[in-house]
Formats: sequence, structure tokens, C-alpha cells
Amino acid sequence: MRLQNRPLRSLLFSPASKPRVLDKVKTLSCDGVIVDLEDAVGAHQKEDARENLIRFGGARGAGGRLFLVRVNAVGTPWFADDLQAALSAGAEGVVLPKVETVADIATLACALDQIGEADLMILAMVESPLGVLNLREIAAASPRMAGLILGSNDLLKDLGGIATPGREAVTTTIGMTLLAARAYGLACLDSVYNAFSDSDGFRSECEQGRMMGFDGKTLIHPNQIDAANATFGPTAAEIDLARRKIAAFEQARAEGAGITVFEGEMLEELHINVAKAVLEKAEMIATVTQDRTGT
Repeated sequence: MRLQNRPLRSLLFSPASKPRVLDKVKTLSCDGVIVDLEDAVGAHQKEDARENLIRFGGARGAGGRLFLVRVNAVGTPWFADDLQAALSAGAEGVVLPKVETVADIATLACALDQIGEADLMILAMVESPLGVLNLREIAAASPRMAGLILGSNDLLKDLGGIATPGREAVTTTIGMTLLAARAYGLACLDSVYNAFSDSDGFRSECEQGRMMGFDGKTLIHPNQIDAANATFGPTAAEIDLARRKIAAFEQARAEGAGITVFEGEMLEELHINVAKAVLEKAEMIATVTQDRTGT
């Protein structure tokens, strides 16, 4: 299961307990929605939330947005019913929270295999010290694995760490999560930013996340979408630079040059592969945006 052909700049958590919030998703420019049956839904709301999820799935329409559902953790009394609701809603994948061992992924994968849902993907949330230490095994746990999502809130609590703009307390975890994701060809999404009215702080954390290597960011409020899309998508300047690098490289090869020098920089094949990836991502975003807006 892979997500390379989908933009993942902005994935919005949307509580299944709030149908009006779900209805609004169809008007938003996020690359994906994670309908939440877990933390955002109280125990007394679980059944109604599943019904809201199924209605949302039936009415969500086109638009190219990735449709995921965060179920309750393996071992909770809600897990099985949540999973069935996600399937009934037509979700493309399941976000599994509080993943700590391979057994958590195996339980979910086995349930999906028994149901016969061959195409449903799994994204695992990394939220605890034990989960971080087991990341290599978790990332390789199932062919259904498509991505890892950093969950800093629970992790900070377990670490006894302090939330800071530089995220020093979870820097090691960020690196380990990205390493595991890249080693096994998975998508990797940054954690939510809680202060949704702090636009400067949010943009700064997005910029940090992109520099570290995340594909995009999970969000808790629609007003975070535009900044995430802008930060995790190629800029016009980056697209132009990529095109010029490719052109210079191809011209040098056509002239039989053994090396390529571009604006004082030595270009190798790996630089051109990166440039091509920038153009492919830009084209993918443009296609999805056109599908979403009809323009």
C-alpha cells in the first residue's frame, strides 16, 4: 500500500461526533480528512459518531481528498465496531492510534483480511516510547502499511517533556519516525499543532517539519489548511529551479560533457531525481486541485 501518488500536505482531523463539521469538509482545500472516532468522541457518543461517519462516506462525493478514519485502539471495546463503520463508510484507510508493537498492526491487518478488504491501507500513529522503539518492526508489519503519523501530545506526556517551538523533546522521535518510514517506503506525517489560532507558530512548525522531511501535517482546524498546503507544496521558485536544473543536466549530457555545472553547483543524477520529484509533486497537486474545484 503506497501513497506516493497522493498529495499529503494537509490532513484534517474531523470529529465524527459533529456532523456539521463533517459536512464542511467538502468545501475545504485539505488534501485529506481523518474522520475521528477516537479522542474527539466521548464514550457516550461512539454509536452516533459511527452513524455520522457512514453518512459522511455516502455523501462526500469527489474531490480527490484522501479519506481516512481513526478508529479506537486495538483492545478497546469500540475497535471492532469502529472498523466495521469505517468499511461501511468507504474509507480508503484506517489510522490506528497508540500503536506500540507489531501485534497491534497484525490484529488490524488480520481483521481486514478476514473481511476481504484487500485495498484498505493502514497508517500507524506513533505516540509512546515503546512505539518509537519498535518503529522498524511496525513499519514492516504488513503489506497494508502505508504511513506513519507522529503523535506528539501523548508522547510528550509519557516522556515528561516540555513543548517548545524547537520541539527538542521529540527531536529524536521525529528522526526515528522519518527513518523508519523512508526505509520501508511509507508516507510520514507530522503531528498536530494545538494552538490553532497561533498562525505564526504553526507556519514555523510546518517549515521545520518540511525541512526534516515530513510529507505533510495533520491538522485540528480548517484555518491551518492554507499554511500547510503552502509550506509542504513546491513553491513557484522551487518549480522553476527544478526545471532549470533538469534542462542544464540534459543539455550537458547531449553535448557529451562528463559533469554538469549549474550556477556554481555540481549536478549529479541524484539532484536531477530530486528535481523531477518536485515537478511530479507539483503536477499531482495541480491535478487534484483541478478535480476538487472543477477548474
